Amino acid sequence: MAKIIKKLNVAPAIYELIIEAPLVAHKCQPGQFVIVRTDEHSERIPLTIADFDIDNGHITLIVQTVGNTTGHLCEIFDVGDDILDIVGPLGHPSVMKKFGTVAVIGGGIGVAPVFPIARAYHEIGNKVISIIGARSKDLIIWQKKMAAISDVMFITTDDGSAGRKGFVTDPLRKILEAGEKIDLVLAIGPVIMMKNVAAVTAPFNVPTTASLNTIMVDGTGMCGGCRVMVGGENKFACVDGPEFDAHKVDFQNLVMRQQMYRHQEAMEYSCGGNCKCVEE
Repeated sequence: MAKIIKKLNVAPAIYELIIEAPLVAHKCQPGQFVIVRTDEHSERIPLTIADFDIDNGHITLIVQTVGNTTGHLCEIFDVGDDILDIVGPLGHPSVMKKFGTVAVIGGGIGVAPVFPIARAYHEIGNKVISIIGARSKDLIIWQKKMAAISDVMFITTDDGSAGRKGFVTDPLRKILEAGEKIDLVLAIGPVIMMKNVAAVTAPFNVPTTASLNTIMVDGTGMCGGCRVMVGGENKFACVDGPEFDAHKVDFQNLVMRQQMYRHQEAMEYSCGGNCKCVEE
């Protein structure tokens, strides 16, 4: 059992849950995820750890209501309720070292899993340039948290209601075209956003990492839902990642696979990249 300590509605259909899970909190590292089962009848869903408090044994999850289980977790569960199972931490943690200047890019709720990675980069002495985006002002999350660990921060919205009108790739391209040296780019968000980030950085030969946590389903490598071609080889985001060299990911194949099941999704994802979500 894992008790919900705090619950906040941070944006339309997006909730921040702080959960008592000391065994997970004591071992987790930036970039990892957990598998959640709300009750004995629930499916198992992977959720990236958005923050963790080792001293108090808490982890933070950002959950968007996009299906039955996430809807159940966000709309029915409340403070004091127990989640049946939280298994983790799982996945390979982010590579942590002093790169120099790191640009971290979060689209939509991808800002949440970007946060602990960006914070760790900042704490070990990297210059952190943060670029966060969403469709509109209402869907921007954790703006203050990201600003606190960033040397420079840009906000973009598709409709221009907050920050700069446009996509997260726009300030990234301007920075690179201006000649500023970036030693690493990390992108987390909708697949099409990460694909476009990789396309922007490739001509400048900037090492770019894409975290493919958004495509995971079962989280154990058994279902095959997160299969992705990386450098011509089959990989599974949950057990081989979730982070991969974005310039080696076959995004075209990945986008096509996502389109196959688009009609079965419960609702649209709150994007923050070069939309429309699965369209080119």
